Amino acid sequence: MSWSVIRQLRCLARQTAMNVDDKAINFVCQSDWLYGVASLPEHAIECGVLIVVGGPQYRAGSHRQFTLLARYLASHGIPVMRFDYRGMGDSQGTARTFEDIDQDLRAAVDQFMSAAPGLKEVVIWGLCDAASAAILYAHQDQRVTGLILVNPWIRTEQGVAKAYLKHYYLRRAFAAEFWRKIIRGGFDYAVAARSFTTLVGQVFGVPHPTSAGNPDAHALPERLYQSLSLFKGKILLVLSGNDLTAQEFTDLISSSRQWRKLLDSRQTSRHDLPGANHTFSTREWRDQVASWTKDWMLSR
Repeated sequence: MSWSVIRQLRCLARQTAMNVDDKAINFVCQSDWLYGVASLPEHAIECGVLIVVGGPQYRAGSHRQFTLLARYLASHGIPVMRFDYRGMGDSQGTARTFEDIDQDLRAAVDQFMSAAPGLKEVVIWGLCDAASAAILYAHQDQRVTGLILVNPWIRTEQGVAKAYLKHYYLRRAFAAEFWRKIIRGGFDYAVAARSFTTLVGQVFGVPHPTSAGNPDAHALPERLYQSLSLFKGKILLVLSGNDLTAQEFTDLISSSRQWRKLLDSRQTSRHDLPGANHTFSTREWRDQVASWTKDWMLSR
């Protein structure tokens, strides 16, 4: 590639960046101040992306993924807002779980619609428990017409035990390092046996001692299913290939006819990224997710 072409590409990149306004925002949710950033393109489409942060982290995201995603989408004409809900990052308020941020999401959608002139619809983008929070909220707000669900958190003791046995133990049994460790005498059979026995017990419904008093965790898949059944918008599902959370979600779908029927509709698109970890820690993985997001948003 000639230097003249490189200079032209750099100039185009600078011009694109200058056409995006990163705007600091603050708004109130039940008397607490919340803080975020809106990335607003000069020529924007009428549907924007609200990035919801999974806890515990803040609006930049792991490896600055949310910052980079927002700027990339905005450079393609898609308005984006990312923010810290109450108790996270710079925002005020008491820390809370993903199941208790409906008011934060409603306040954020209100602010996004106000900050982005011409915005008529909102798609919520969430990773892990933020994806689950988006599912629980979306059907309550007619302004939300799409969901981008990345490695959704659908954790139960039984589900994670099954995923761990299926994806971790089976893979490890065929790993050369595992057998080298046994040959060197560095394998603790007692610890391994206790761990394996506990997992098998959880698969067959024997609760772990630390889970006593937390029955609601077992109802999470059903609550998410009911909420998603009520949502009439489109869905983009992105799943990592090397992530226990994604594997648990995949296993749930494959074992449940009602989940398959719900997600096999024409409203749902799915992308799997083999080898990717939970937070897409390499540039290649991060860029692929950003590209899928952009293409889906511009083709809705």
